[in-house]
Formats: sequence, structure tokens, C-alpha cells
Amino acid sequence: MGARKRHSPRRGSLAYSPRVRAKSMEARIRAWPKLDSEEPKILAHCGFKAGCVQIVSIDDREKVPNAGKQLVSLGTVLVTPPVLILGIRGYSKDHDGLHAEFDVYAEDIPKSIAKEISLKNKQENALDNAEKSLKKIKEIFAIVAISPSAAGLEQKKPYIFEASVSGGDIPKQFAHVKELLGKEIKIDQIFETGASVDVAAITKGKGWQGVLKRWNVKKKQHKSRKTVREVGSLGPISPQSVMYTVPRAGQFGFHQRVEYDKRIMIMGNTDDDKLKINPDGGFKHFGLVKGDFIVLKGSVPGAYRRLIKLRSQIRNVPDKVNKPNILEVVV
Repeated sequence: MGARKRHSPRRGSLAYSPRVRAKSMEARIRAWPKLDSEEPKILAHCGFKAGCVQIVSIDDREKVPNAGKQLVSLGTVLVTPPVLILGIRGYSKDHDGLHAEFDVYAEDIPKSIAKEISLKNKQENALDNAEKSLKKIKEIFAIVAISPSAAGLEQKKPYIFEASVSGGDIPKQFAHVKELLGKEIKIDQIFETGASVDVAAITKGKGWQGVLKRWNVKKKQHKSRKTVREVGSLGPISPQSVMYTVPRAGQFGFHQRVEYDKRIMIMGNTDDDKLKINPDGGFKHFGLVKGDFIVLKGSVPGAYRRLIKLRSQIRNVPDKVNKPNILEVVV
């Protein structure tokens, strides 16, 4: 009788191990693309997941069987209110990594946002001192803030995060963010229709789950063991230890995930009478979409009303951006 075959998880799933709960409701972006252009640009925006629609469009992909034909695809609606450029942060770099050298904040900050940041050590000449220290700065980030109440949500606490600035040299990047300091920027000032973005979010939590649902392990044969929904073997008798690669039960969902190359199919505002995005009575679990919004092709991780961060495309960047040919939106 040969050795018993161990049931292994599906291919590629170990890349996301360990599957623990996210530390925060706000996803963290760890990598940023580098632009070759001379004009500096902020690389991130954000929105809140509202619901799903069906998009009827002409498939403009080349060298595919459906090229030029009508295509019905899923679309995810994100409410994208303007974000406030709260401050500027400069990082120096050495063999230990990046180090924050200065923080420059806007003069008039809303009270709801000002109480969430520490301004105790705010210098009177912070802007002048920051400009003098630009020689040792390697990266410039814009500190942005968004209030969920701007999207019609009940949450009062704002989200504050960093957005990388790329393109041109460091003085140009600093001057670009300095010009926008204290102002609000809309989604169409960063992205355009037809472009692809990367989305970062916290997935929907599913609690404690067994190995079949968590790792897609195959069920055992009927009556082969006391249980059917367990792993066939945890490993050899010696050494008496369970390897980390063995699928086990545990937390499933509420993980931080980044999905790449989500195309912006529609970018608009609810004030436009020609574009109807709200179903009768509003989206389930969200309500009516008001103000700026975008529709991304495909699904987006996370539950409804959850913060979704949008980053400029870091993989498979095309040479040019083609605007999609939208025939109809079924809400």
C-alpha cells in the first residue's frame, strides 16, 4: 500500500499566507509607479464602494475573438468625492530606508480633520525650512484627507493617508503639491476615462472558516476517516511539527488585498441628467449616489460603504489610453 496522498491547497494560495485580519479598515499602499514625464502628478485618489451595475459596451481589445462586438460586463460604482490636500511630506533615504524629514500642513484645516493630526510641533517657517532641505529629499508625498460624510455616509472620522508624487524632479514635485496645498482635487484631475488603476481595499470578513472554504482543500472519500472536511495529513510523524504550508482552519476574509488593472469605464457626476447611475430607491446597503463617481470594470474587493484606494497603474502600462465605447448602463 503506497503512501497516502496529502490534500494540498490550490495552486498559488500560499502567496497570501498567513491569512490574518487586517490591522485597519484602511488599506495600505506599499509600492508606487514612477512616471517618465516632466510634469509632476499625484498618483492616488480614493472612493467608497456603492454597488454594481451592468455595462453594455463595444469590446475595443485587439486580437481577441470578440473584438468590435457588443460586450456585457460587470461594473462597480465608486463614489469619489474630492480629497483635500492636507500637507506635504518629504522623505530622505539611506541604508536603513526612508525617513520623514519634514511635514508642511495647510493653514486653514477643517476642525474634523485637524483634531486627527498632531500639530503641536508645527513650525512657523515650516514651508521655508522644507524648501531649504530639498537637496537631501528623495521622495515627495502629498498628505490627503477625505471625509466619508462627503459621500453621504454617517461616519464622522476622516481618512488621512499619503499619496506619492511622481514626474519631474524633487523641486517640481514640491512646487506642484505646494500649489495645491489646502485645496480639493477631484478624481478627473488625477485619472481619465479609459485608464486603468489599481485598487487597494480590505476584503469582506467571513469569520472563522475550515480548510475547505479557506484553502479549497479537496474533501476526503466517504467513510475513509471520521471526518470528511479535514486535511488528510498534517505531515510526517517525525519531526513532530506542523509546517506552515499545511492548510489549517482560521480567519477568512477581512484581509488587505490589491487588485491590478481595473479599467475606468465611466467617470461622471449625478448632476448630469444624461447619465443615470442610481437605481430606483438607491443602491442596496448604500443608498443614493450623489456627486462625483466612477464605474470600474469588474469587481472590487471589500464590502459596500468601504474605503477603496485608487493608485495609478503600476503594471502593464499601455502606450496610449483609449476611451471605452459605452452603449448602455443597466442599473
